[in-house]
Amino acid sequence: MIKDWKPDWKRIFREYGIITAGCLLYAVAFNWLFVPNHIVMGGFTGLAQTVNRLIPFLPVGVTVAVLNIPLFILGIRLQGMHLCFSSLFAMLMSSLFIDLTAGLWTFSPMEDALVACVFGGALIGISMGMLLWVGATTGGSDMAARLLKHKFTHVSVGKLCLAIDVFVIIFYTAAFKRINDAFYGIIAMYICSLAMDTLIYGRKNAKVACVICDKGTEMNERLTALQLGITKIRAKGGYSDNDKTVLICAFKPSKIAAIKAVVLAVDPAAFVIICDAQDVFGEGFAECMLDSL
Repeated sequence: MIKDWKPDWKRIFREYGIITAGCLLYAVAFNWLFVPNHIVMGGFTGLAQTVNRLIPFLPVGVTVAVLNIPLFILGIRLQGMHLCFSSLFAMLMSSLFIDLTAGLWTFSPMEDALVACVFGGALIGISMGMLLWVGATTGGSDMAARLLKHKFTHVSVGKLCLAIDVFVIIFYTAAFKRINDAFYGIIAMYICSLAMDTLIYGRKNAKVACVICDKGTEMNERLTALQLGITKIRAKGGYSDNDKTVLICAFKPSKIAAIKAVVLAVDPAAFVIICDAQDVFGEGFAECMLDSL
């Protein structure tokens, strides 16, 4: 039994402040860059755009809220009430801000729709990344992507959102036969997924080096001197059956040249594999994201 438990109000206010700011950015980007330039959104906002064009008296924000009801019921069953409450708050705030900003300001279309497409996608991606950073979503494609992440663990949130968004854009195109709007929408959603993944996973992904060599002790000392965390494994060559040492380390891209120089200096015959790591956390790297995004 936990005694004298007190909520962490500082953390709560910080998280809900980020959610509110992200929702406002989402709404402004949508009404400023997407709506007046006839760029179709993905997700439930895109579906709400389609409904609004067919039935103009139905506001986009209200339609988004209604469409999200079944998704939130499923989310509560899979993720629990706590995480879904923050997402419910985000969905209601974003829906409110969408209708509020549309009612208060009339945004004019930009001269170049491609500029609106690029910056609109980036701002939407940043706003959704802000929400995902604190474990919330606005519902729609980003919540659906988060639920799908339980099954497709190897696919990033941004790519899952992109797949859902493209499907919605194709539906919009089939309904209104506006090919240009669809192309702009796909570009915007692709940029959105890049911005979202950059905010969640970091500007540069980490890399992993696997060094298989005969001079394991010296190689380990030289690589450790570069302030790298090394995992050393004893192994045997499959062809020669000779004893080998396998050194595995995660590192930031800026150190790749130094690692190559050490390997060539210590054991030029070493076999080296360097590959990208989508997400690395722990000492020397970012902390683990909530829910392993």
